[in-house]
Amino acid sequence: MRIFVAGCLLGLSMVAGAQQPGLDAVLKQMDAASVGFKSAQADFRRDTFTKVIKETSSQCGMIYFVRKGAATEMGLKVAPSATQACAGEASATANGTRTLAYKGSELQIYEPGTNRLTVFHTGANQTQAESFLTLGFGGSGTDLAKTWNITEQGMETIKDGAKPYNVVKLDLVAKDPNNRNMFSHITIWVEPTLGISLKQQFFSPSGDLFTTFFEHIRYNQKVNEGAFAIKTNKDTQVDRR
Repeated sequence: MRIFVAGCLLGLSMVAGAQQPGLDAVLKQMDAASVGFKSAQADFRRDTFTKVIKETSSQCGMIYFVRKGAATEMGLKVAPSATQACAGEASATANGTRTLAYKGSELQIYEPGTNRLTVFHTGANQTQAESFLTLGFGGSGTDLAKTWNITEQGMETIKDGAKPYNVVKLDLVAKDPNNRNMFSHITIWVEPTLGISLKQQFFSPSGDLFTTFFEHIRYNQKVNEGAFAIKTNKDTQVDRR
């Protein structure tokens, strides 16, 4: 479950960019961006490379993050067909769309094919869960440094459509050994003055690789949270964990 979310946890070209600002400066920029962060919404494509069979599969969908007080809420919709191109709302509202919602200390995952709702209570692991969910989306540099050992790997330019973003490539190794058991390291490409991520890679100890590209990013715009609402019925099976 955490691999799916973290991995989810959403036309890109990269070239060498400007002079490196230094890690301390980047983290301070992220601190300032976190103060002004209200929301981010994007389309995403997630490519999963499975080492044992040496194959890559893809999924597309939509994701949002909204800051409410000191907490961050997240909604995610994943299109059912790996053959569907990322086409924004059209792909994310198809029949069979998987929906995830994270609010407070609760993660809900709804599978329409089986009409099943799984509810996870993060409890004491809430901070751990949010350390993945907010990577490059409103998280502060100070909090990032508390959870991860960070290596700056330079500046690059990533285009979201015709709009270029100057991003910093950061490689993260979890300080918590439980997190390292899930992912040996994580690389994010983040625009530090906005606190938004354009690309993320999660490397599992088994050699599997989860790469997520984010595009059509809407920063600090009103999010239609209702479009991400989980809709159940009297026949929905609920599994609480």
